[in-house]
Amino acid sequence: MGKPTGFLEFGRELPGKKDPAVRIQDNKEFVLNEEFGEKINEQSSRCMDCGVPFCHNGCPIGNIIPEFNDAVYRDSWEEAWNILSSTNNFPEFTGRVCPAPCETACVLGINQDPITICNIEKTIVETAYREGYAKPKIPTSRTGKKVAIIGSGPAGLSAAEQLNSAGHSVTVFERDEKVGGLLRFGIPDFKLGMDIIDRKINLMAEAGVQFEVNAHVGVTVNAQQIRQDFDVVLLTGGSTVPRDLPIPGRELKGVHFAMEFLGQNNRRANGMDLKTEEIHAKDKHVVVIGGGDTGSDCVGTSNRHGAKSITQVEIMPIPPEKRPANMPWPQYPMIMRTSTSHEEGCDRHWNILTKEFIGDDAGNVKALRIADIVWKDAAPGERPGFEEVTGSERVIPCDNAFLAMGFLHPEPHGVLAQLDVALDDRGNVATQGYQTSQKGVFAAGDMRTGQSLVVRCINEGRECARAIDEYLMGNTNLEAKADSLMLSA
Repeated sequence: MGKPTGFLEFGRELPGKKDPAVRIQDNKEFVLNEEFGEKINEQSSRCMDCGVPFCHNGCPIGNIIPEFNDAVYRDSWEEAWNILSSTNNFPEFTGRVCPAPCETACVLGINQDPITICNIEKTIVETAYREGYAKPKIPTSRTGKKVAIIGSGPAGLSAAEQLNSAGHSVTVFERDEKVGGLLRFGIPDFKLGMDIIDRKINLMAEAGVQFEVNAHVGVTVNAQQIRQDFDVVLLTGGSTVPRDLPIPGRELKGVHFAMEFLGQNNRRANGMDLKTEEIHAKDKHVVVIGGGDTGSDCVGTSNRHGAKSITQVEIMPIPPEKRPANMPWPQYPMIMRTSTSHEEGCDRHWNILTKEFIGDDAGNVKALRIADIVWKDAAPGERPGFEEVTGSERVIPCDNAFLAMGFLHPEPHGVLAQLDVALDDRGNVATQGYQTSQKGVFAAGDMRTGQSLVVRCINEGRECARAIDEYLMGNTNLEAKADSLMLSA
């Protein structure tokens, strides 16, 4: 701990942001981190010598947070980078898009505002790239073992970097024309720019990781052939089947899954082929169905398109403003959160039942029939139910509807069918210690667990890499999760 009285002297501060009216004019990042200056040292000094750092447990990858905070306070940036990158392959991603469960577990957060861990992490990363501390992890020797990774999202990429650093020859197969998966084609550029992804991919390529793009395994590339050509196959294709809304009018033009809209906009913003019929929200009444991060991303993207109006509806009740009693510290609480996209303009509603899409004579959606609901307490062992509020049904204008209600499971056809791997009762890949039902075939990330956070997928990839390394070599020297090391110490 650099300054014992830091948490008494300084309050929580974050960098400023461009004005919403300015930032919606483009798709670029808008947090003014470079103007924060020496305040980052003050913020890191707030980290206490708390004895038991619960932030370790809150972080899915076990980042060694107090130690890198201390290094930042002392202006020892290379040390901070070495500490951070020892547990996190992609802090440049998590520093931008992670919901920061570490911060809600911060001990200081019991009676004060927690440490600004995510912003400190992002600052460490940008300093490391600027000063040349971020370097390719080139192995000292090669084992002669070959690993194929199918899918280039955060789980696949973290496993690739770990396995390559262990000396295995790693090839990552990606069905799109560029690497990144959800990172590239699901998260808007104003949150995570493609240049941030590319600079990390370039380091991985320099270290020896091979990338095969436009290689849709199970469709254009035979999965069984890959199984024969490699010692191990790792499946990290994500949970890509979205939850649908089977109500009248679902077939109307203008009703889209959120990822169709978001992925296409990232392509448009970077001069890439749209691949599908254009989806644009300019001068349209937009309704986003779903209240999570993906829905928020649709709001921010629609604002940048110049939508006439944006309405976001959620079937669940409005969350509480403060941590509820049934989610005590250090749990991650389900509370009301207003994103930067909401700040830019959005009409938000909760307890809303979406009943029907209403179209015009040309087959385009033009309105949405909705109603208010009231949730009822559930009996033990049963799901809660709801009832419609009498007289609350109404019709709202809707030229574009974006379904942002989450994902069900990976696509069961293609690679999973060709490799004949077993699925669990939720449609995810069934595993034992990351191994599937087929010898030499592993799975990690959302394809194995169902949809989750980027940071959890990074941990999945790292832990699966340890399992693969041990499978190939009989033991492993790859880093374990930091809190596992502390528990065994």
